[in-house]
Amino acid sequence: MAEAFKSGFVALVGRPNVGKSTLLNHIIGQKIAIMSNKPQTTRNRIQGVYTTDNVQIVFIDTPGIHKPKHKLGEYMTNVAMATLNEVDLVLFMVDAKEGLGRGDQFIMEHLKACKSPVFLIVNKIDLVHPDELLPLIDQYRQSYPFQEVIPVSALQGNNVHTMMEQIIAYLKPGPKYYPDDQITDHPEQFIIAEIIREKILHLTEEEVPHSIAVAIENIAKRPEGHIIDIHAAIIVERPSQKGIIIGKGGRMLKEIGSRARREIEALLGSKVFLDLWVKVEKNWRDRANMLHYFGYSEDR
Repeated sequence: MAEAFKSGFVALVGRPNVGKSTLLNHIIGQKIAIMSNKPQTTRNRIQGVYTTDNVQIVFIDTPGIHKPKHKLGEYMTNVAMATLNEVDLVLFMVDAKEGLGRGDQFIMEHLKACKSPVFLIVNKIDLVHPDELLPLIDQYRQSYPFQEVIPVSALQGNNVHTMMEQIIAYLKPGPKYYPDDQITDHPEQFIIAEIIREKILHLTEEEVPHSIAVAIENIAKRPEGHIIDIHAAIIVERPSQKGIIIGKGGRMLKEIGSRARREIEALLGSKVFLDLWVKVEKNWRDRANMLHYFGYSEDR
């Protein structure tokens, strides 16, 4: 008798910058979540779909859970917490190098209300000595009764296969939610905006990254069909940030555009003309209408 097809929803939760997006991209096999060494990179729930002949797992990469400083921060934390009650399994990801901190304690307190099984995923094991792992795992186990504990390196792929086997073992028979070739539920427009935002995160100084948003104003294929025109606005909170994004003689904006365009062309499989401009919207992260415009609203 053929094995029943399994499916389910799996949430990735953890403090900012523990490697959730890196792990998701590794599992799916291509980039759907942006990566940066700056915390709080992910703002929306990003769904990645992993499908084989026997299983479909819908991964939800939540924003890093942290103590909010503004309305955008509140939205991000609320989204992550709400996800815990909507999934079949939770992967609580921690940074082996950072160790158990107050942020992890904060999340584990919230996990106590979670009805789904919770795995502890200890990431970045390539950065610590193996002898340090067991004492660290014991510390976490004292705070929460995890169903499974799996050490991995999301960047190098170490032990990710074992993690996937354990996840599948916990899933129940279920339907196929997405077609075989679909790897995310986000439209191309969302991914393009995220690619542009990632390049800004990589290239700019600390004061800029979390004050930016990217709005895709228009995407259109030219009549001859060989080039796609994309017009996008980069939103900042202060004129000084606008200056940083544009750079001396427009060099920074040009570099952002050049890096983003190469990746967007690979995504779309077409030549792209990318037109970027920078707009100042004072305190947009605390303005409900602006948050809604950029898609950071909980009724979404």
